[in-house]
Amino acid sequence: MALIHYAPPLTPYLEIIYQDDDIIVLDKPSGLLSVPGKAPEHADSLQTRVQRVFPNASVVHRLDMATSGIMLMAMHKTSHRHLSRQFELRQTEKAYQAIVFGRLSLESGEVDLPLICDWPNRPKQIVDFQRGKQALTRWQVVSQEDNTSRVDLFPVTGRSHQLRVHMLSLGHPIIGDRLYAHKSALALATRLNLHAKMLRFTHPGTETLQTFHSTVPF
Repeated sequence: MALIHYAPPLTPYLEIIYQDDDIIVLDKPSGLLSVPGKAPEHADSLQTRVQRVFPNASVVHRLDMATSGIMLMAMHKTSHRHLSRQFELRQTEKAYQAIVFGRLSLESGEVDLPLICDWPNRPKQIVDFQRGKQALTRWQVVSQEDNTSRVDLFPVTGRSHQLRVHMLSLGHPIIGDRLYAHKSALALATRLNLHAKMLRFTHPGTETLQTFHSTVPF
């Protein structure tokens, strides 16, 4: 499944939240790839932009192209190993905010459904109890309108499209989601209403707990 016409935002070109000798924390806009795609027209990405300024910087985790918010990169190999291990061992904490279609009947809950790539329809993911990898998301309602709910999402695992598919599985797709939303949910927003608003991890240089926040833009 090819990318829809790729026209990444150019302003702000690069939004740095924090940077030191070991790490760089960035605010990725919706519509920008985390890393370059294979095709020449998909060369522009957050990684590409950062590496123009800091050639040794490398990605330790990713956000979907349509998702905005906090992304962490390592400034050198030692830092990369340290941070990658934290993500691998689920020692980081992440919080997202989304606006979903419809009103959730409960104030909070969790979705524990295994996910696998829907290969004929890639990059879409599907729930698969036989072959899927374990995926767990906790959620909490922030506020509700007539036909939408604003929710905080806390992924325990980090599967591809996890939050999008888990919300869909509850019958509440994220509005503006070109891959998973039905027509009514798609029509309510011009972009995917999913934002990585908080990231907490141990700094690879100082070994102190660091927490970074990004303002939700919708």
